[in-house]
Amino acid sequence: EMLRSLVGSEMCIRDRMGTLNVLEACRVNGVERIIQTSTSEVYGTAQYVPIDEKHPLAGQSPYSASKIAADQFAHSYWSSFALPVTTIRPFNTYGPRQSQRAFIPSVMVQLLAGESELKLGSLAPTRDLTFVKDTARGFADVLESDKGVGETFNMGSGFEVSMAEVLEMIVEISGQNPTVTLDQDRIRPAASEVERLWSDSSKMVETFGWKPDFGGKDGLHRGLEATYALSLIHISE
Repeated sequence: EMLRSLVGSEMCIRDRMGTLNVLEACRVNGVERIIQTSTSEVYGTAQYVPIDEKHPLAGQSPYSASKIAADQFAHSYWSSFALPVTTIRPFNTYGPRQSQRAFIPSVMVQLLAGESELKLGSLAPTRDLTFVKDTARGFADVLESDKGVGETFNMGSGFEVSMAEVLEMIVEISGQNPTVTLDQDRIRPAASEVERLWSDSSKMVETFGWKPDFGGKDGLHRGLEATYALSLIHISE
């Protein structure tokens, strides 16, 4: 994932041009509601927490830089053509069927494969992990509302947790006792690593009434349990 983010020029072009093509098609065809899917990565390492929508943007990787560009395209179509677009910035969505390049599925896949030694990247960064059901419901809430046009909204659980703590939870859920080895191929360059993300989603809550059902430590544990259980089913099929 780190390598794809750093050198994936084609992906960056798709982010920019794909967004521009969608926006233009929506303008031409008079689409009544558009949601631009951003990412918490556009903020880079938190300069203050929790992160609200006024936090400075910092493209620490080509991926995040391309998302910043896509967000600006969306905003420009609202300001120039009154296109009814709303930008949502999800904070680290996780759940069943997530790409195995991400941290949580990477840990689970290795555990489910019976590995006694887990090969992982840095465990120091913190994230605001949002279960996929909460993320999906948030998108639906925005899509079905006429509020928030031309605005940007953070969407996260409001709970900061380190990857080391997440690893402990997953291992406890699995009932296993593996060792952990640092895999250099999974380590981002220091200046590219986003060390801290923690969402202030109060604007989303106040505007759309959205709240995470899987918030806090207990909610994260429930989300990880559900993800592990479904991953176990898929492995056994």
